[in-house]
Amino acid sequence: MPVTPTRRSVLTAAVAAGAGLLTGCSPAGAGSSSPKQGGTLRAVFPGAGVKETMDPHAQRQFVDIARHKAVFDKLVDLDAALRPVPRLARSWSSDDEARVWRFELREARFHDGHVLDADDVLYSLSRILDPKAGDHLAKNSLSHIDLANCRAVGKHGVEIALTRPNAELPSQLAMTGTPVVRDGWDDPRHPVGTGPFRCVAFTAGRSFTGRRFDDHWNGAPHLDEVQILSAEAEARAAAVRSGEVHYAHEMTPTFARTVEHDSRVRVVATRRSGVQGFALKTDRPPFDDPDAAMAVKLLVDRERLVEVVCSGRAELGNDLYGKGYTYYPDGLEQRERDVAEARRLLRRTGLYNKKVSFYTSTAADGFAQAAHLFTEQAGEAGLKVEITNGPPESYFTDALSTGTVTNHRCGAMTIPTYISERLLSGAPQNATAWRHADFDDAFTAARAVVNDETRTRRYRSVQTTLRERGGLVLWGHPEWLNAVSRTVQGVREAPPNTVDWARFDTVWLD
Repeated sequence: MPVTPTRRSVLTAAVAAGAGLLTGCSPAGAGSSSPKQGGTLRAVFPGAGVKETMDPHAQRQFVDIARHKAVFDKLVDLDAALRPVPRLARSWSSDDEARVWRFELREARFHDGHVLDADDVLYSLSRILDPKAGDHLAKNSLSHIDLANCRAVGKHGVEIALTRPNAELPSQLAMTGTPVVRDGWDDPRHPVGTGPFRCVAFTAGRSFTGRRFDDHWNGAPHLDEVQILSAEAEARAAAVRSGEVHYAHEMTPTFARTVEHDSRVRVVATRRSGVQGFALKTDRPPFDDPDAAMAVKLLVDRERLVEVVCSGRAELGNDLYGKGYTYYPDGLEQRERDVAEARRLLRRTGLYNKKVSFYTSTAADGFAQAAHLFTEQAGEAGLKVEITNGPPESYFTDALSTGTVTNHRCGAMTIPTYISERLLSGAPQNATAWRHADFDDAFTAARAVVNDETRTRRYRSVQTTLRERGGLVLWGHPEWLNAVSRTVQGVREAPPNTVDWARFDTVWLD
């Protein structure tokens, strides 16, 4: 099957160590249409403290992923519609069963001068799949790679064999945690990649500095340097407005409203950049009964949640992930609030006037607010909710086993990756504890189908089952909001984890 390529405080200290405050800001609306060379761009992201790492196979936080993107490249990345596009692989194809894939590598050079070859790719895959590396995020999704039968093909080819057919391999090689490293590399203190910037300094919880790599295969960046810093939301907002930084990642709708008429800052908003919702544990009462879960899906007021939690900057969710992405089922009727039917189902399942626990946190903006709104809306239908607050630093791990209802949030990824990472029986982030062998089998069979039309039809069937019987109550697809200084040019709208997101090799300073 030939595949055609498509294409808090630490902030001030970190900035001071870098280069001081910005000067020479352009008037609102000004900006050069052609790129300019030179300068240092400073970007700030939500931090993860000492857990931050330069190991590109252990990336989980956006700040890590942005730093890794500067230093490393993947074989494949994703475009704004979550379709695979070439990076270190210039093209790919598979056999008729999508069980053996061949990737043709482009000519690329590592920062130490080593020229990319198939051994680097094969070593990277083996490192990702290392059974002793519990923090390698892509290990589960790529577990069907048959390392023993993968091989180099000629000077620029690599053949990846699978233990079972999978028509989605290129997209899976674009997921988080899949950058290519040099054969034998295993020292995150000294990261060496093929990316557009060479790492010259890194301090976990504080800052990263990357310097332009003139021999990058896609051309040298316009910038001389990029600094990627860590800070909390309030500090990010203050820094970009004061001119301490050029780019602030993951801003709130409240911030966007505040700077609407600020000539120094503009907000880059990307539609449908993930999902927000609630996760119901389906492996225990009461939500092991699909009717109880359906009652919750019918009692939530999605429009109110979008209006309050997202300040209206979101599209209504319909209890399925990936609205607007490849494989999202078209033509589904929007699920509306129906308190009377929800109340009927609560009575039928014995939940009426009973209590469920909601485990929430301040781990993400709007989580606690959404939990309290849910409590109000559930009460109107006759369901009582008891809220418990968990620590933000461990919430996403704790929520996998704590509470009957939890907050759910996910950034951009392909729909098959979302299902395999969050909904299969052995998925590492299965927040709804949805474990059904027949569902697993149906999904695996769909993913193996080479014909696009047939595969799409099978994915629709799998998703329909999930929407009707699963434990996901997905109420909104929010905009992704990043703030940039008016002096920055070339920042594109892009969902997180796609090729143009947090991409600093193609931006310049005016």
